[in-house]
Amino acid sequence: MCGEQSSFLKERALAFLDIAKTCYERKYYSLVLFNVEQFIQLYLKHLIYVKLGDFPKTHSLIQLFKSVIKVYGDCEIKDFYRRNLEILYLLEEAYVSSRYLPRKYEEEIAERTLNFANKMLKVFECLEKH
Repeated sequence: MCGEQSSFLKERALAFLDIAKTCYERKYYSLVLFNVEQFIQLYLKHLIYVKLGDFPKTHSLIQLFKSVIKVYGDCEIKDFYRRNLEILYLLEEAYVSSRYLPRKYEEEIAERTLNFANKMLKVFECLEKH
């Protein structure tokens, strides 16, 4: 069961990343941010689940990142987190506003967010090797 849950989280995370790319192509820029947030959120939960067999029941990327830093003890992930704190807060805000507020994002922000997601994927893959 443990492997199934972990695989599900990772597969779902990667699906959200694919959806984000499609949303970008279709110019649904606000949905790009939402789907990137979901990608990061689920992949972080996957990483935590792999090590602990469970994950925090939160939607906060900040809290999930802090958990990953604690669980993996990797200085590089901590530095990455610090360098990208602003975009993580933006993504948390996008997650909430996508449901409750009429917030729109421009193409440039969506493009930067998608680029960040691709960097994030490389970081995640690196962590999985440890």
